[in-house]
Amino acid sequence: MASDAQFEDFGMANAHRFMEKYKDIPMFNDDIQGTGAVALAALIAALKVSGTALKDQRIVIYGAGSAGMGIADQIRDGLMILEGLSKEEAEARFWCVDRNGLLVESMGGSLRHAQLAYARQDDELKGWTLDDPEHGVARLADVVREVKPTVLIGTSTASRAFTEDIVREMAKHVERPIIFPMSNPTALCEVDPEDALAWTDGRALVATGSPFAPVDLGNGKKFFIAQTNNALIYPALGLGAILARSRTISPSMLMAGVHALASLSPALHNPELSLLPDLTDVRAVSVEVAAAVVRQAVADGNATDELTVKVVNGDVDQTLEEYIKSRMWDPVYRPLELVD
Repeated sequence: MASDAQFEDFGMANAHRFMEKYKDIPMFNDDIQGTGAVALAALIAALKVSGTALKDQRIVIYGAGSAGMGIADQIRDGLMILEGLSKEEAEARFWCVDRNGLLVESMGGSLRHAQLAYARQDDELKGWTLDDPEHGVARLADVVREVKPTVLIGTSTASRAFTEDIVREMAKHVERPIIFPMSNPTALCEVDPEDALAWTDGRALVATGSPFAPVDLGNGKKFFIAQTNNALIYPALGLGAILARSRTISPSMLMAGVHALASLSPALHNPELSLLPDLTDVRAVSVEVAAAVVRQAVADGNATDELTVKVVNGDVDQTLEEYIKSRMWDPVYRPLELVD
């Protein structure tokens, strides 16, 4: 029987330790890789709408825990795989801010292993104007003002941390600000999508961690808010790995799933629609994402299931999507009748 291992809710240090230890088996962590993958899919869709390249982004992440670093890692991998950047070049696109301010090298032992690669050199701050120069700590407002980010992602659980001043400052320097307040639940979201759109004159491209109603833009128009729900990718990732009997879940397999999810963005057809498919379409989405994962597993040489490989290679009179549908459980229940 084929299987894979999915784990979550581990502390950041243990999660990364297990991911490294068991990287050669079909295993993934939803908090880190799942969150990062669905965020990257939304980001790729947003970049297609804005007509800009991933390598040209300046990315500020507020909240440098498991989710924030997982998103950074996944986007970094995207920069390397999709844009051909080196690891160092990719990491240089990030400014990560935690409760102690911008991550910098002088924080030394207080930085966790997953944060080390994203710590900026202290010399970068020498020319900055800080709101709190006495302590020499760059807070979120300082970073936004000095870096002029094109992408602002929140995983801090700091309610309404993306203030009007911060959002308006960001919007001064980019035509389509990409703002992802991803903290859950709704009460801890970094900014209400309605405010983000109002403060950017409707130019922001928004995705959230919690569900939000569409925002009324006036003139009968509405902006639909994408929810970066991990369920859009992790069931399909697991399904694809199981059907392929994959030896591992490689970064390229995960990236194939990300690309497939991004390609299903309703915003690609109408920029006022959601950057990600609706969760009600998760079964149809899962078929497409799982198909991409399976094809990549075969291309990588990770797939060991002979029938699945034959389907991918066209040696069976059935498309891969049809085959995947035939292997999915269909929750059909017998009708019930109340008997007195």
